[in-house]
Amino acid sequence: MTELRIRAARPADLDDVLAFWRTAAEGTSISDDRAGLERLVERDPEALILAEREGELAGTVIAGFDGWRCHLYRLAVRPELRRQGIGSALLAAAEERFVRLGGRRGDAMVLVRNERAQHAWRAAGYAPEERWRRWVKPLAG
Repeated sequence: MTELRIRAARPADLDDVLAFWRTAAEGTSISDDRAGLERLVERDPEALILAEREGELAGTVIAGFDGWRCHLYRLAVRPELRRQGIGSALLAAAEERFVRLGGRRGDAMVLVRNERAQHAWRAAGYAPEERWRRWVKPLAG
């Protein structure tokens, strides 16, 4: 098995990330476009973390920290590379980032229908928080 490289995304990676999410991520987001990723990387250059194997994108996670809470989004691993520790390596990098920034607790966005993801998050030590519900309102028309 070849070595896994974990690094922050660069602007040149963004089109590849969007294409990767179409095949490796579950569901879509209102922010899944070039402009959204450009804003993310410009505002927080270390938030979008990539895993590469043999120069190819193998996984992603967004580790956003707003100074108050640590948020995890878009944990995705190339389907044929799952169950090889790539997701765990990405989460470890995200959690190390949060600790370095002073974060105290990570939370993850996980689709209710995505049972495979729920198993992965539980295996990583995360648990659903049933006392809270996510409320959303799209801001752009």
